[in-house]
Amino acid sequence: MRGRAKRRRHAQSRAPRGHWLLLSLLLPLAFVALLFEGWTTHEVDAAKTRKDCTQPVPRAVEKGGPVVDLRGGTVRTAAMPARTVALTYDGGPDPVWTPRLLDLLRKHHVHATFFLYGAKAAQHPDLVRRIRDEGHEIGSNTYTGAVMGEASPLRARMELSLTQKALAGTAGIHTRLLRLPQTTASDTMCGPEWKAAKKAGAEGYTLVAADRWYRKPAQGLIRQFSQNGTAYEETERLLANRNVDTFTTVTAGAKLPPAEKQVDGTEQALGTALVWVKVAGYTFVHGMTWVLGIAGALGVLRLASLVVFARTHVRRLTRFRPGSPWLREITDPVTVLVPAFNEEAGIESTVRSLLASTDVQLQIIVIDDGSTDDTADIAVRIGDPRVEVIRQYNAGKAAALNTGLAHARYDIVVMVDADTVFEPDAVYRLIQPLAHPAVGAVSGNTKVGNRSRLLGQWQHLEYVFGFNLDRRMFEVLECMPTVPGAIGAFRRDALMGVGGVSEDTLAEDTDLTMALWQAGWRVVYEESAIAWTEVPTSLRQLWRQRYRWCYGTIQAMWKHRRAVIEVGPSGRFGRRGLSYLALFQVALPLLAPVVDVFALYAALFRGPVLAATVWFGFLGLQLACCAYALKLDREPVKSLWAMPLQLFVYRQLMYLVVIQSVAAFLLGTRLKWQRMQRSGTAAQQIGQPVAYQSLTPR
Repeated sequence: MRGRAKRRRHAQSRAPRGHWLLLSLLLPLAFVALLFEGWTTHEVDAAKTRKDCTQPVPRAVEKGGPVVDLRGGTVRTAAMPARTVALTYDGGPDPVWTPRLLDLLRKHHVHATFFLYGAKAAQHPDLVRRIRDEGHEIGSNTYTGAVMGEASPLRARMELSLTQKALAGTAGIHTRLLRLPQTTASDTMCGPEWKAAKKAGAEGYTLVAADRWYRKPAQGLIRQFSQNGTAYEETERLLANRNVDTFTTVTAGAKLPPAEKQVDGTEQALGTALVWVKVAGYTFVHGMTWVLGIAGALGVLRLASLVVFARTHVRRLTRFRPGSPWLREITDPVTVLVPAFNEEAGIESTVRSLLASTDVQLQIIVIDDGSTDDTADIAVRIGDPRVEVIRQYNAGKAAALNTGLAHARYDIVVMVDADTVFEPDAVYRLIQPLAHPAVGAVSGNTKVGNRSRLLGQWQHLEYVFGFNLDRRMFEVLECMPTVPGAIGAFRRDALMGVGGVSEDTLAEDTDLTMALWQAGWRVVYEESAIAWTEVPTSLRQLWRQRYRWCYGTIQAMWKHRRAVIEVGPSGRFGRRGLSYLALFQVALPLLAPVVDVFALYAALFRGPVLAATVWFGFLGLQLACCAYALKLDREPVKSLWAMPLQLFVYRQLMYLVVIQSVAAFLLGTRLKWQRMQRSGTAAQQIGQPVAYQSLTPR
C-alpha cells in the first residue's frame, strides 16, 4: 500500500508531458492549414491580371461558337440555337447573391450553368448542393479565379484538381465544363490563355466562353454574369425578353453529353477532407483575425494604461510618504526575516547590506531551512549582535518565514530573500508607507544586479517595465497582487491576523498579499526602497524559477477567487487585480503560440509591409513605454537595445512557462520546489564585492 501511494505521489509531482505533444502536433497542423488557406485564398503563385495577347486564337475558334471542344487535338465549337439563351454565372457561390439568383431562376422555372470557384464551393457546400438539387448545371471557374495562362504549371494543375475535389466533396460530382477566368468571348482565350486552354482540353475539359456583346438574344447566345447584384438585375431583364423562347444550360443548348458525373467513394472522401480543411482554415483565419485584433487592442490599452497610471502614481507619491502633513515619520524598530536554504554564495552580502542600513534599528533573523552547505555558519561568523541565526529541518520557505515570525520582537516585519543586497536607506524608505493605518504591507523596488549578459539585460527590462511599472498601476487601482519575497514590509499584527505565511501555494508572497487584501488591508508600492537581486543566468534556471512563480500565482488566484464577488478593498482587489492577472498573465499568453503562427501567416500572405508595420508599430510603443519606465526608475535608457531581441526568445519562453503551468494546475500536478543555483553576484551592479563564492558543486 505504501509503495502504491509513493508511486502516486511521484506521478503527481512530475511535470505533465502530454500537453507538449499536443502542442507540437496542433501548431504544425494549424500552420499547414494556414499555408493552404493562404496559398489558395491569397493566390500566391497566381497571376491576378493577364498580359496582352501577342498571338491570336486559331481561326476556327475565333469564327466558331463559344463552346470549344479540343479533345483529340481537333477544334470543335458549338453555339446556342436561335431564340435560346444559356445563362451562365461565374465565381461564387456567393452567400448573399447566389441564393437570390436561385430564387429568381426557380420563380421562372429556368435552369442555368454555374461556374464555381473551388475555394468558395468548399466554403459554402450547402449552396453547391442547392444548385445541383434545383437542376442547374455546375462547371469549374478554377479554384481561386487565377489567370491560368500566367500561373505556374503547378498552380495551374492545382487550380483544376482542387476544384474537382471541392465539387466531389460538396455535391459528389466531377464536371468537364471549364470557363477560364478573365475570359469572355472565344477570341479572348489568346496568347498564354490559349496554351492553358489546350492543356485543359487535353485533360477532357470543354471550354465555355460567352457570345460577343453585340449578339442579340434572338440569335441565340451564352450570356456571362458574375454572381452579384448586377447579375440579378440583368437576369431579371433578360428573363422578360420576348425574343427568347428557351432558357437552358450550356450542354442542353449545345446538344452535348451531360457535364457532370458521379464520383466514387474515395474521390468523395478526399473532397470531403478538402472541404473540412478549407472550412477549418477559413474559420481559423477569420477567428484569429478577431482574436489578434482584440489582443492587439488590449495590448495597446495596457501599455497606455501603464503610462497613465504611472503618471498618476508619481503625482500621488506624497500620500503615503514622509513629509506629508498628516503622516508621521516611521522610526520604529524593524525585524528582518531572511529565510535561507543553501545560500552560502550570497548570504553574507545580504546580511551585511542590511546591517549597513541607515536610520533604522534592526533585528535580523536568518532562518537556515536545513541547508547542506555553510549558510548558517557564514551568518554566525558575521558576529553582529543584531543578527540571530535559527536552524531548522528543511520545511520550505513559508515554514521558515513563520519560524522567524514567531521570534520577531518588533511590530514591523520586513521579509527578504537571501540573495538580495539592499541600498543603505532601503529599509527606512520601505517602512514609511506603514504610517498610514490602512496600509498592511509595502512592496519594495527590486532591481537586477547581475545584468552584464544578455539574459540578465532581458530580466532587467522585465523587472523595470513588466514588474515595477505594473506595481505603480496596481497601487493606484488598489489591487497590488504581490509583495515580492525579495523586499517587502508588513505589520506584524496583519500577518498574524491572516495566520502567517501560508504553505498552500508555491508563490507564498502572492498568496500572502492576496490574503491581506481579503482581510481588509491595503498594499502599496515604495519605488525608492531599492534592493538588488540575483536573477537566473541560464535559460534552464530561468524556466524553473518562472515555472514555480507562474504555477504558484495560478494556485493563489484560484485560492482567493472569491475576492471577485466580495465588497470593500477585497472586492476591488478581486475584480481589478485577479481579472488583470487572469487576462494578461494567463489567457493572452496561452494564445501566444497560435498568434505567432498567425503573424507568420500574415507576413507571408497578407503582405510583409503590413505585417512589418504592425510589428514595428507595437515594438515602438513598447520601447516608448519601457523608456518611460527606465526614466522613472532612474535607469539608463541605453538598456533598450536588448528589448527587440527579447521578442524572439525571451517572450516565447515566458509564454511556454504559462502553458506548462496551466497544464500542470489543471492536471493536478504537484510541482516540486525549484531552487536556483546562486553565484552571489547580486551586488555587482552597485559596486559591492561578492562576499562569498562557493566552489562546492550543487
